[in-house]
Amino acid sequence: MSGSETSPPKTLPARWPLASVFAIVFCAWLALSWPWLSGIVTIPWDAKAHFHPQLQFLATAWHRALSPFWTPFVFAGSPQVADPQSLIFSPPFALIAALNPAPSFRWSDGAVLGTLLAGAFAIVLIFRDRDWHPAGAVVAALAFAFGASAAWRIQHVGQVLSLGYFAITLLLLARTLERSSLLYGFAAGIVAGFMVLGRDQVALIGVYVLAGLVIAAIAMARNPLRALRTSIGPLLAGTLGAVLIATVPILLTAFLAQESNRPEIDLLGAGKGSLHPASLLTGLIANLYGTAGPLDNFWGPPSPAWEQRFGPLDLYLARNMSDLYLGLLPMLLILTVGLVRGALFRREIVALAVAAAVVLVYALGRYTPGFRLIFEALPGVNLYRRPADALFILGALLALLGGYLTHLVMTDAAPRARLWHRLVETALLVGALGLALWLAWTVGRLPLAVIPVLTALLCGLLSAGALVAARGLALRGSRIAAAIVLAATLTIDLSVNNGPSESTALPSETYEVLRADSSNETIALLKRETARTAAPDRRDRIELAGIDFHWPNASLVHELDNTLGYNPLRLGLYSKATGAGDHVALPDQRTFSALMPGYRSLLADMLGLRFIATGVPVEQIDKNLKPGDLVQIARTRDAYVYENPRALPRVLLVTQAQKVDFDAILKTGQWPAGFDPKSTVLLEQDPPPLPTGPAQPGSVRIVDYGTTEIALAAEAPRGGFVVLNDVWHHWWQVEVDGKPAPMLRANVLFRAVAVPPGRSTIRFVFRPLEGLYADIGHWLKARRAPPV
Repeated sequence: MSGSETSPPKTLPARWPLASVFAIVFCAWLALSWPWLSGIVTIPWDAKAHFHPQLQFLATAWHRALSPFWTPFVFAGSPQVADPQSLIFSPPFALIAALNPAPSFRWSDGAVLGTLLAGAFAIVLIFRDRDWHPAGAVVAALAFAFGASAAWRIQHVGQVLSLGYFAITLLLLARTLERSSLLYGFAAGIVAGFMVLGRDQVALIGVYVLAGLVIAAIAMARNPLRALRTSIGPLLAGTLGAVLIATVPILLTAFLAQESNRPEIDLLGAGKGSLHPASLLTGLIANLYGTAGPLDNFWGPPSPAWEQRFGPLDLYLARNMSDLYLGLLPMLLILTVGLVRGALFRREIVALAVAAAVVLVYALGRYTPGFRLIFEALPGVNLYRRPADALFILGALLALLGGYLTHLVMTDAAPRARLWHRLVETALLVGALGLALWLAWTVGRLPLAVIPVLTALLCGLLSAGALVAARGLALRGSRIAAAIVLAATLTIDLSVNNGPSESTALPSETYEVLRADSSNETIALLKRETARTAAPDRRDRIELAGIDFHWPNASLVHELDNTLGYNPLRLGLYSKATGAGDHVALPDQRTFSALMPGYRSLLADMLGLRFIATGVPVEQIDKNLKPGDLVQIARTRDAYVYENPRALPRVLLVTQAQKVDFDAILKTGQWPAGFDPKSTVLLEQDPPPLPTGPAQPGSVRIVDYGTTEIALAAEAPRGGFVVLNDVWHHWWQVEVDGKPAPMLRANVLFRAVAVPPGRSTIRFVFRPLEGLYADIGHWLKARRAPPV
């Protein structure tokens, strides 16, 4: 955005052919995306371990006319409607789920890559609206879609989606200000709302950058007061659009977070996710530190090799989180024409340049004093633990800057180089090269750095030659030909340097267990066994522990009720009671708790945990097990499979109740003496009275078990309590014989309801909107209450 964008509405003249440039960008996108779209490889790690199972659950729920707002298939039950990563509110994935009941990996990968294509097209339109050269548009679009974290962290699906929405919102906001358009303002708000729904750090940074650019555009207008007056209406329309889209989901997440496991993050904790300054060298030399190869080859910060030479860093970043490369052509132009010769300080681009500088400071985290100011001043920053996530937005801003500078070169409007410019530019590039080689030599990895350095030199020659050739074509009026030359050059560069790697692409067969039609023997065995033990009152749970990175959420795909899963956001009560952590890819990640000290525990039995599949012998996970505690029933290629014969039914009818202190039980892990969950329910309040008389046998059975609605039938001769061994959450409600009834928190972790004598029908229903309304009321009441 620039100050000129707030000028009076005008009819835009015909400019360079949009369809031709779209076609160039699409062909380059297709070439760079083909390894994934072809199915040869797939986007790995979180994209498959976490997000693809979420997509499959969403598709299954919708095609079976079930609500996706709650799932029983991970962590013994989880409120998907409030989970930022459930994909329920993600238009690309929601559309796929609606169209395909069993989306393949190519569908989920296509949604991610397609979002980047949409963002790239938005950038092309930004350039066309300003009549900047189409070659610059192509450079910016490709660097945006396949550069920096968009390429190296493509497996972080939610953040990639936020990045795509950021580019589209930037286009719509620019048009909002240029044309004082209520329609564009409302559309910008809608897309920004979907970006905010990502509820990730990329979205947060994107919101602040967009707000800053809007303020800059108004302040730098020829008449700021008039610009402000003409912008208020459209910006209010945008606010309305964002509020309509984002308010309810964000409130759901906010109230869930209050009772989740998510810890508060302080400045010290956030600093551990900072971008190390040495990582900036990857802007010129892709894969300098061996990110793309085997893990043992990685030697950049914070690898063991680096820390052995330079000392501990106390950084917690995966190896692919620090790569900035988005093509040598745009980076060289930014360093030379942009910074040394001063083109980035021109009025029409300076706001973007300043935004990029601020975002870079943010990404560097504790390595600059600026991050502390940002952390303490801007709301929301203290919710996130990794400043390096800013590389997503930084990559987008650098792509725009690189494209703008390409436009200057193509139109012969770039500043002329003076001798001192040449000297400084040469010193910068030679200094970067020398520093890279010195670091590699110091760490003892010089042989590993040779190929990346040589590749950078070759790409530099290719980019320089292409820039000269494209400039010649552009000055002769062949704008599209110039765009084709630079598109081909950047496609080659990005395919070589940012192409498929261990971090971004693995063979599709690696994740066969996550296919809906998987023939995996472990999954087939668990399905057979849970079907064998099913009964009117039983719905046995399973656990997948320490098998592999992508296994914990396989239960979402195959509809197995799992006590664990993979998600950084879980119900705090459940985590505290069971010891469930974010992930359980490795055996030592299966931690227990005071209340559930192992698989031989009353809580494990009450959960109905019947079958346990582990990647190692279960005794290596639970050191407290004794012979006979679990029965090994199979040894598959992937796992050891055990049965817990003591697992209790999912529903119980009991006739006795006892008031206890749940917090004390959670802390000590001690149940009341003589407690038997088959006859007694523990409550945190005085139990309602029951008819007196001799106990008589009764029964309860499951009539229907859906995602957000569970129907039971009970026959209680003298009344009692129906206990449903599903995780307690107050957004659930219960009805007895069609009338609302108090839902009781039972046995620390579960749900119960009192039933009258005779036959009863019980219906548990998940109603998050009613629960949210009640939560807001309680919050407002607490705010109005006088301090104690």
